[in-house]
Amino acid sequence: MSNFDLVIIGGGAGAFAAAIKANELGAKTAFVNDGLPLGGTCVNVGCVPSKTLLHAAELVYTAKHHGVPGIKLAVKATDYAAVVADELALVEKLRTEKYEQVLRDLGNVTYIKGKASFVSSNQIKVGEQNLETAKFIIATGSTATLPKIEGLAEAGYITHIEAMRLNTIPKRLAVIGAGPVGLELAQLYARFGSQVTILQRATSVMPNAEPVLTQQLSQILGSEGINIKTGVKVTKVTTENGRKTVFYNDTSGEHPIDVDEILLAAGKTPNTAELNLVVAGIQVDDKQAIVTQPTLQTSQPHIYAAGDVTNLPLRLETTAGREGTYAVENALNGSGKFIDYNIVPYAVFTDPQLASVGYTEDRQMAELKVCACRTVTFDKLPKALITKRTEGVIKMAIHPQTKVIMGVHILAPNAGDLIAQAMVLIKNKNTIDDLTNMLPVFPTMSEAIKLVAMSFTQDVSKLSCCI
Repeated sequence: MSNFDLVIIGGGAGAFAAAIKANELGAKTAFVNDGLPLGGTCVNVGCVPSKTLLHAAELVYTAKHHGVPGIKLAVKATDYAAVVADELALVEKLRTEKYEQVLRDLGNVTYIKGKASFVSSNQIKVGEQNLETAKFIIATGSTATLPKIEGLAEAGYITHIEAMRLNTIPKRLAVIGAGPVGLELAQLYARFGSQVTILQRATSVMPNAEPVLTQQLSQILGSEGINIKTGVKVTKVTTENGRKTVFYNDTSGEHPIDVDEILLAAGKTPNTAELNLVVAGIQVDDKQAIVTQPTLQTSQPHIYAAGDVTNLPLRLETTAGREGTYAVENALNGSGKFIDYNIVPYAVFTDPQLASVGYTEDRQMAELKVCACRTVTFDKLPKALITKRTEGVIKMAIHPQTKVIMGVHILAPNAGDLIAQAMVLIKNKNTIDDLTNMLPVFPTMSEAIKLVAMSFTQDVSKLSCCI
């Protein structure tokens, strides 16, 4: 029996943040990981590899569609296998430098490779070893959800994990799901030449995002040749002579699509099934996520959880890391810290990107029974006209009485960068008057945030460029 002050289960963003904080606090800590290599989803099969490949796809597309008269560019060749090899090399580099080396430098942390399973509320078993502790942090992440579709397992499929390692582009690809993973990878493969069909059960892509943004994004993806089917249900998959056929139902009946590969992007399932949480008395919800208080406490006061394994509002790399840090501080010091998820932005790294923070129109209507919202298209923005990127849209929600900024939603190139300014404005409870009096650099895309604030009080189409 090995005794520790703290045991961390998992190896991704939440677990690493927890380990670093535990080491700082001088706690004797066991760090237990199995499944994905150290670093978890983000560095190995998520953010880092996908954004690397998306950047390559954007270069290929922009060369052919830059829109500047008098300039003709050509892509002489694309060696997708070489692009993937470069991506995997970056993954290995960052995994080594940002995770393996970091872990070696944590003097109070003992790394144990193996699958953890609770044997009581204070003990876990890892292989033949039993670990006992007064405090636990569970940060085991999630895996791609496998929908119950007849014939899918027999036909074969890929998830985001395999998608990061393919050396060839499927000629015809069906993407099941239209959340961030489905949209990003659909555009990636389409720009490298795949004929892509997205099959989405909801009536729109990214159904929780602002409709004015998702409708525009759907039109853009459609203009690039991506076939988007919303409000459909995939019923079965068949195979014949190596050919896969996906069947889906819509209001007009059943339809087949012949494809070479199927990408599952229908959400993620928390990694709780093999932890034996029942023995520890840890409550999970109907999606198998650990039920967690704002302070990261589970139904067992001495056991905390962070990241994708929880039922918390957002499942992001940034929130997982901060949750891991707070979980340790709360577990060891009783700090009572929690995240205000209302001021946490998210982004979908399509091109253009979709980014959002704070209240949507639907949420404002539900809580305030009124919406104070304005939308501005990027054809009103000088920098967008300069760069030929006028497809963007920005929407802002403010409090109808105080004029405090409550939400900002952007579809634009680099929206993931632009949303950081909106995050600060919402956190600081700035008003549209505050924003109108600020002086962003001209010409920049960031002027869009000031422009949409000004649209509450005046017609921005009748303003001069630098106002």
